[in-house]
Amino acid sequence: MKLGKVEFCHFLQLIALFLCFSGMSQAELSRSRSKPYFQSGRSRTKRSWVWNQFFVLEEYMGSDPLYVGKLHSDVDKGDGSIKYILSGEGASSIFIIDENTGDIHATKRLDREEQAYYTLRAQALDRLTNKPVEPESEFVIKIQDINDNEPKFLDGPYTAGVPEMSPVGTSVVQVTATDADDPTYGNSARVVYSILQGQPYFSVEPKTGVIKTALPNMDREAKDQYLLVIQAKDMVGQNGGLSGTTSVTVTLTDVNDNPPRFPRRSYQYNVPESLPVASVVARIKAADADIGANAEMEYKIVDGDGLGIFKISVDKDTQEGIITIQKELDFEAKTSYTLRIEAANKDADPRFLSLGPFSDTTTVKIIVEDVDEPPVFSSPLYPMEVSEATQVGNIIGTVAAHDPDSSNSPVRYSIDRNTDLERYFNIDANSGVITTAKSLDRETNAIHNITVLAMESQNPSQVGRGYVAITILDINDNAPEFAMDYETTVCENAQPGQVIQKISAVDRDEPSNGHQFYFSLTTDASNNHNFSLKDNKDNTASILTRRNGFRRQEQSVYYLPVFIVDSGSPSLSSTNTLTIRVCDCDADGIAQTCNAEAYVLPAGLSTGALIAILACVLTLLVLILLIVTMRRRKKEPLIFDEERDIRENIVRYDDEGGGEEDTEAFDMAALRNLNVIRDSKTRRDVTPEIQFLGRPTFKSIPDNVIFREFIWERLKEADVDPGAPPYDSLQTYAFEGNGSVAESLSSLDSISSNSDQNYDYLSDWGPRFKRLADMYGTGQESLYS
Repeated sequence: MKLGKVEFCHFLQLIALFLCFSGMSQAELSRSRSKPYFQSGRSRTKRSWVWNQFFVLEEYMGSDPLYVGKLHSDVDKGDGSIKYILSGEGASSIFIIDENTGDIHATKRLDREEQAYYTLRAQALDRLTNKPVEPESEFVIKIQDINDNEPKFLDGPYTAGVPEMSPVGTSVVQVTATDADDPTYGNSARVVYSILQGQPYFSVEPKTGVIKTALPNMDREAKDQYLLVIQAKDMVGQNGGLSGTTSVTVTLTDVNDNPPRFPRRSYQYNVPESLPVASVVARIKAADADIGANAEMEYKIVDGDGLGIFKISVDKDTQEGIITIQKELDFEAKTSYTLRIEAANKDADPRFLSLGPFSDTTTVKIIVEDVDEPPVFSSPLYPMEVSEATQVGNIIGTVAAHDPDSSNSPVRYSIDRNTDLERYFNIDANSGVITTAKSLDRETNAIHNITVLAMESQNPSQVGRGYVAITILDINDNAPEFAMDYETTVCENAQPGQVIQKISAVDRDEPSNGHQFYFSLTTDASNNHNFSLKDNKDNTASILTRRNGFRRQEQSVYYLPVFIVDSGSPSLSSTNTLTIRVCDCDADGIAQTCNAEAYVLPAGLSTGALIAILACVLTLLVLILLIVTMRRRKKEPLIFDEERDIRENIVRYDDEGGGEEDTEAFDMAALRNLNVIRDSKTRRDVTPEIQFLGRPTFKSIPDNVIFREFIWERLKEADVDPGAPPYDSLQTYAFEGNGSVAESLSSLDSISSNSDQNYDYLSDWGPRFKRLADMYGTGQESLYS
């Protein structure tokens, strides 16, 4: 009959108990010989402990305490005078002893994996005196192991990789299971390995747990991952043994076993001829089932008529072949190109070369499309030369451009004025002839770089650019001059023939043979008795003294005119004045002071006196400034005229009638008479730059002229009068002309007029017009009655 796991464990426990009881029964019958033990007051006796090493089975599941063994001494006569005590690990808590019989029992379930043995101490005592009759002895209780722990994979689950196409028996990974049972007792900890899932691709070594490949030519491209289940079973794999499992994920790593292949045998692309150089024409890609470094490609053009026009490179991210332009395309020259392109793996594996060539080829045809191109100049750069003495309108050179398209449209030329801001040059729009438009100066600009634009007549948006470099040739048009502003001094104690200054010259011209200058004194200065000039023949000259005894009191400054001539053709000359100051020098000839008044001061005022005078002047200036400031703080009206300015008055009308009462604040003559002279009001805070003496009186001239002049005068005064207040003012234009038959048209003057107009009807308009009716309807008599 086949036993279950629990039944089998119980069976093993019963066998172990039987063996223990048999051994202990044998031990109780024997006597151990040891050293004698002396007890006080008694004769020497021999040690008489009777026992054996104790064993107890783990995982006891019974309800009664488990019998472990028995302690017995020969001194014990069985009369109850001896008692046994137990101490040490687990005493009283796990192990108990019958003090009368010496029987030891285990009261708890024991686990060998928690503690494999217990060390205890036993002693036999006299029950009456409680003194030991035997010396204390130490013994061990070992826990007997049973197969109660299954193997465990502490490092699982596992992941591993193995190259694809590996031969049979290639090691993949080693798995290890551990069993907590006692490896020294029985087969409880002896583990064997087996594979439950993953066959027939992999196998496992039963004793070592090494997983190996079991099939050849496993292809990653077909299946790249496998899941294995490995079992570890104790009891050497026999029935009744315990087992544990783990999973192992095995990934096939890639090898370069697949050659690249183009999906198509030929490709065709259309590109415009205007595509710039280095532009991408097309992208092609050869397929490769491999991944990573095994799929890296190399592309090259192996044949075709576009070897120098196109090139191909690889995109390292996508492994595509990128076809780009190396030279400009021209539809008129060639309309299509054919390329033979090869793709190959960068690193081929020699083990798989027998599978075939690891490369592939395809054909790429590129069609060039015609576009409307801008005009093209016959040369990218036109160098030209012209003398700076050339006349305006002279021809400098000619540029030429043509339309490269088949239509060959006419071309018109112009100059890009951004490159010729001063407009020194012109170009003939039809012929491309460049001429001068202004006088040229090499010293201002020696080279002019201009851009010439060529436009198609039929399509002005197509513009070509040509570049012209115009070099201005030099002529001798600049006279030489001093190289710098010289500060020349002569010491009062200078000796005749002493060099006081070395001069040189510069010339803005650049003759081809270099500069050569000639120095001399002017005719007027050549006979002076103070200084002379020596030409050093190296474009320099020396100024020398002719006498001694220079005194600042007599003359502090000398002016020496120097005549300089260049070697140009024709030669140019200039006269430059050298200023020479007389100075007081020390013993080394170094100027100390050149002030002519330095000798006058000691004879006149001292330095202290000068400082006192300056202090007085500063004090007076401060006093004057304070007085002016105090006066400006006084509040005074801005306008001298104390009369009220009519332009500042605001008249409020509380009735609708108007009349003479409302006009008392105004000067009626200003509205009726043009010839009234206005006094210009002068402001205190403004200094007028222009003073108007008065307005001109008008003569008898046509009325339209009078009106125009009148309005013009008023407008001019309002615009330019510096004495006008800084606020808006009313300008009066109520002028009707001298000698007018109608005289004034103002209603303000209607009171004294002899008008025949009858205004009696105003009284019929109601109370609102009563005032006007009283003024004009009843006549002058009733008005003042």
